[in-house]
Amino acid sequence: MRIWFKEWANTRLLKDFTYEDLTDDTRTHKIFRGLDEACRQLDLARPNWLDVTVRDFKRHSKARFTKDCFPDEIGFDYLEIEVLEED
Repeated sequence: MRIWFKEWANTRLLKDFTYEDLTDDTRTHKIFRGLDEACRQLDLARPNWLDVTVRDFKRHSKARFTKDCFPDEIGFDYLEIEVLEED
């Protein structure tokens, strides 16, 4: 599985990180591990999964974490997560 994490502000890509997990673990565990690693790499607090975030991710394998998802102030508009490739 490959997951792309992108920080966006004013319709511009600020930073991005691609996570790859080739283990036989579940999709959910891979996504959570990827989010943890992306937060470390991008120096972010771990965002909370709101109902709308979960719903979008289930439908499209893509979702946005807005400022409401983060416990701290963020210097961008949203963090986007997108599954690029599944096992």
